[in-house]
Amino acid sequence: MSSVLDRRPAPAVAGPRPTLPRRRTRILVLPEARWALAALLLFLLALPLYLPGAPAWSWGPLFAATYVTGGWEPGWEGLKALKDKTLDVDLLMVVAALGAAAIGQVLDGALLIVIFATSGALEAIATARTADSVRGLLDLAPTTATRLLPDGTEESVEAERLTVGDILLVRPGERVGADGQVLNGASDVDQATITGEPLPVAKQVGDEVFAGTVNGTGALRVRVERDPADSVIARIVRMVEEASETKAPTQLFIEKIEQRYSVGMVLATLAVFAVPLAFGEELRSALLRAMTFMIVASPCAVVLSTMPPLLSAIANAGRHGVLAKSAVVMERLGQIDAVALDKTGTLTEGTPRVTDIRPLPGSGLDEDALHRLAASAEHPSEHPLARAVVAAALERGLPLAAASDFASVPGQGVTATIDGHTVQVGSPTRLPTAGADQTYEKVVGKLEEAGRTAVVVLLDGAPVGVLGIADRLRPDAIATVAALTRLTGHTPVLLTGDNERAARHLAAEVGITEVRAGLLPQDKVAAVREWEEQGRRVLVVGDGVNDAPALATAHTGIAMGKAGSDLALETADAVVVRDELATIPTVVKLSRAARRLVIQNLAIACVFITALVAWDLIGSLPLPLGVAGHEGSTVIVGLNGLRLLRETAWTNLAKDTA
Repeated sequence: MSSVLDRRPAPAVAGPRPTLPRRRTRILVLPEARWALAALLLFLLALPLYLPGAPAWSWGPLFAATYVTGGWEPGWEGLKALKDKTLDVDLLMVVAALGAAAIGQVLDGALLIVIFATSGALEAIATARTADSVRGLLDLAPTTATRLLPDGTEESVEAERLTVGDILLVRPGERVGADGQVLNGASDVDQATITGEPLPVAKQVGDEVFAGTVNGTGALRVRVERDPADSVIARIVRMVEEASETKAPTQLFIEKIEQRYSVGMVLATLAVFAVPLAFGEELRSALLRAMTFMIVASPCAVVLSTMPPLLSAIANAGRHGVLAKSAVVMERLGQIDAVALDKTGTLTEGTPRVTDIRPLPGSGLDEDALHRLAASAEHPSEHPLARAVVAAALERGLPLAAASDFASVPGQGVTATIDGHTVQVGSPTRLPTAGADQTYEKVVGKLEEAGRTAVVVLLDGAPVGVLGIADRLRPDAIATVAALTRLTGHTPVLLTGDNERAARHLAAEVGITEVRAGLLPQDKVAAVREWEEQGRRVLVVGDGVNDAPALATAHTGIAMGKAGSDLALETADAVVVRDELATIPTVVKLSRAARRLVIQNLAIACVFITALVAWDLIGSLPLPLGVAGHEGSTVIVGLNGLRLLRETAWTNLAKDTA
């Protein structure tokens, strides 16, 4: 374990994981948001005038402005789509809204316009947020680096101008300027942004380092091995962008048939108007029948069959700490049949903690004495392992002794004088342990086999005990893995950048049988694509920058919100805001319940539409009765969809999942 030799701060190592600087496009910069807001405000101004029956001149212009501000953009896009011989549903909704206004249903048409304008604005905001986070990822890599010239002098150079073969000096606390190989020096490097490993990795001569990772307390000389445009960070940016662009367009269930339905309804309306007219029916009667047909056959009830259940599910999930970013996401969650889980920060808490305190026989120390000795020596250190040891000692109420003659060697450990004795704390493979017996080796071996990081404590050169440190498993991890296995019929897969031994131990602990460890971001993407080529719909759950490309590539991605990186939070389709892992299987079941309600609503809507259309074509359906039947079906499917708003909907599903 290392500390800061020259006492310069190394906040990136001592603090939490590096996160992306926040870049945010202002919402009102987006034209879709401005038009939707204008339409909403106009609608809200007109509503209190319309409902009490005020004169039409007071609310008429406001509703007209609502139609224009909220409907011109989707209407224009729909007209442009007609050039490609495509009937856009937004255009159909604008026409339906205008048709409603033409027969006196001004409020209904305006509400439809506001709903569609708001939906378009939300989609534009989500797209902008993702673009912001991808651009922000580039800030992880430093803009400048210190390059060493052949004569030994230093120069500061823009990182993008570095070339393969350049020699860099990376001081303590600095970010590595480019992917390369260590030529000289030793240090601990925090590469959580790339691999997701919870602890800094000891680097020495010959080891690879990545651009954007944070150097610990030792100075490194690094030879650039990759062009900055091809660094791991740059490739993560490209992978997220490519995945977002090439991911198959997502549609709600009803949108898969809306094109044919829309075309059919328009053609049928024209036929209902033209055919009777051709057989001698008078113009007014034919127009009234066609208008009635357009109203009763319009897809309002069909559209509302889908949205209320999904929006209710979104609201219910949000109350319980799961943010689904759209109705499409809520629908897709219920379709997954395979799950891939990250390790650090997802199945585990992402923070190292002392799990074992093992005094060696003959040391004369008990657990408290050993822990106090180690914590006293580690107290001046800023290394995450040292902080874990000190924090655990303080939690136990152990008084720490003053340390003098403190020294640290990166990647090896610390040395300090405690109560007149020399105490060393660090790696069992790096500290000299002459005279250590088999008991010591067995203790170290057992801890490492159990997935712990072993830390040896030496007193005056002789080993007196070993501490075990590990990332703590989330309390609900085992139950969540079991629930996801039941839901999908397959055990989740563990995808992690951590080492094989630690990954397999944790997998065995939670009940996972398939483990892929030591993965870089592109390896996770390759694994997800492999499963999806086999026809699987994969849910990826992660929290780090290194998980973002896989989150973007997967059928559905969920990010853990508490310690999740900005890129992961923006790229993911849903976010577990409270970091409660057990909510994931529940929200999957909630999505499936919403889908069942959608099917029920479609059946109800189809029955109403069929009956009203048949009445209009065979008999003579009065326009007010047609409007009442159409609106009645809309109300019924809307109320049915709101059932998922109830608190019992979540609690019952959570019980079934447990």
